[in-house]
Amino acid sequence: MPNYDLIAIDLDGTLLCPRGEVSTENVAAIREARAAGITVTVCTGRGLVECLHVTERIEQADPVVVAGGSIVACPVRRRTLHRFAMDESLVRELVGRMIAHGHAALVLKDPTATAPAGGAAGDAPRGHDYVVVSPRGWAGVDPVTRWWFDTLKVPVKLVSSIDEDEHLDHTVRVGVCGTHAATAPVAREILSELGDRVNHHHFGAVVPEGVGGDPDQHVVIFELFARNASKWSAISHLAQQRSVPRERICAIGNDVNDVDMLARAGLGVAVENAIPEAKAAARAVTKANDADGVAHAIRQVLAGKW
Repeated sequence: MPNYDLIAIDLDGTLLCPRGEVSTENVAAIREARAAGITVTVCTGRGLVECLHVTERIEQADPVVVAGGSIVACPVRRRTLHRFAMDESLVRELVGRMIAHGHAALVLKDPTATAPAGGAAGDAPRGHDYVVVSPRGWAGVDPVTRWWFDTLKVPVKLVSSIDEDEHLDHTVRVGVCGTHAATAPVAREILSELGDRVNHHHFGAVVPEGVGGDPDQHVVIFELFARNASKWSAISHLAQQRSVPRERICAIGNDVNDVDMLARAGLGVAVENAIPEAKAAARAVTKANDADGVAHAIRQVLAGKW
């Protein structure tokens, strides 16, 4: 019998190789885990629509953790099953500060809640995933954000004011994307004055090939959630539904938004390319994401070595 009943796997930098793909070995290992009776779930900062090509590749039928842990969703019916929504007044405050610093605010929604009414029984209607608040229109939105939305065909509603957001109560995350130098001032201000009301992450964005260079010009994402929203909160919700105790959970990750789940899971596994904080929180280190690290970790678990 394997030592774990649930394996939660991060995507970018973990399951996905540097080209953003899932290797054949990783797919095979996930199948082996399921055949052994282990529940495998994706646990990512991406919204559901941003990772459907991955869930299809790994034949994911069980619920997944998306949007940094703020949503648990069904990848088959493409519906939200559980969410950690943000307070409306907090959303307004965060968006106002981001706009004041010259950023477009990326307001992530529960897309099931923003869907238009109607649709035949069994359908999975979806609304927009993001409300982008930008007084200057698309000209005020960071190019990397525009590239991401276009590449993954993310449904977006562009508005000039948060007052145009008809679904403020369905917000699960608020963020900005830009260079480290540009986002640092608003991040410092928000955390200094509102830090006790939010969970937050500040980390490198997925960018088109060739973007980078000077560290201050690295494109990053600064994102904020309800205080009780995290990958571990969502994993715990799933585990409780399946009567899986904490010590029977294995989590695999690499970045700052994985640290909490790596520290709290019965077994936290960091990939070799993980940041130092993730490695420090984990109990084991597997191979890098470009060397089928997830497959190696799963097979160590199946063999009873971990």
